[in-house]
Amino acid sequence: MRTVALLLAMLGLMAAPVRADDLVVFAAASLKTALDEVAAGFTKATGHRVAVSYAGSSQLARQISLGAPADVFLSANPGWMDVLEADGHLVPGTRADLLGSRLVLVSNDAAAEPVDLMDPADLAARLGTGHLAMALIEAVPAGIYGRAALVDLGLWAQVEARVAQSDNVRAALALVATGAAPLGVVYATDAIAEPRVQVVATFPADSHPPIVYPVAVVEARDGPGPRAFLDHLRTPAAREVFEAQGFIWLGG
Repeated sequence: MRTVALLLAMLGLMAAPVRADDLVVFAAASLKTALDEVAAGFTKATGHRVAVSYAGSSQLARQISLGAPADVFLSANPGWMDVLEADGHLVPGTRADLLGSRLVLVSNDAAAEPVDLMDPADLAARLGTGHLAMALIEAVPAGIYGRAALVDLGLWAQVEARVAQSDNVRAALALVATGAAPLGVVYATDAIAEPRVQVVATFPADSHPPIVYPVAVVEARDGPGPRAFLDHLRTPAAREVFEAQGFIWLGG
């Protein structure tokens, strides 16, 4: 009987399914709407469960440098990926530029007229006594791009004192969507994801550094699961989701 029981137990172990990897992905907050859908598609296709932590790219990069258990990192800025790569935190050969985006000015007023970014007085006049919502201008990519664009267009001096800074671009978007700020600087993809705002101006592409989203596997967490997720991000299905949310496909 003991032999039969042992044999049955062994057969049970052999029949048990191999447990799929649980992946942790760190991603820029602006990716949330699209990446949630892409990650769900990856889980359905592979069985690998994905937990995505969204925040400003600077915050996530610092956490990775301190040993946070991220398998894959998607940044909204090459600079923070450069820091991690220089410090040996990325798996060599896995880094690639996946997506691009555009920078826009949004309003929560459905009847708002377009803002003329070439008119030095128009933006300040439209703000009135309100604030301009932006992500952190010294650390978060959307804030860095936004400040660069406003400086380039000669508008920064007029609005600097009225900028309301948020930890990430989605938080800045929420300030506009809820009416806490009349205008905000966000990505075009954020505007698509939030029906309570509308685009009132698009910043010229040459007024700020190119908006690029690089991706890479984190060095301490390399393995089949993270590599499979990286491959999934480049599939036609993932591309369709990203482009539907307004991202520019770079493809890696």
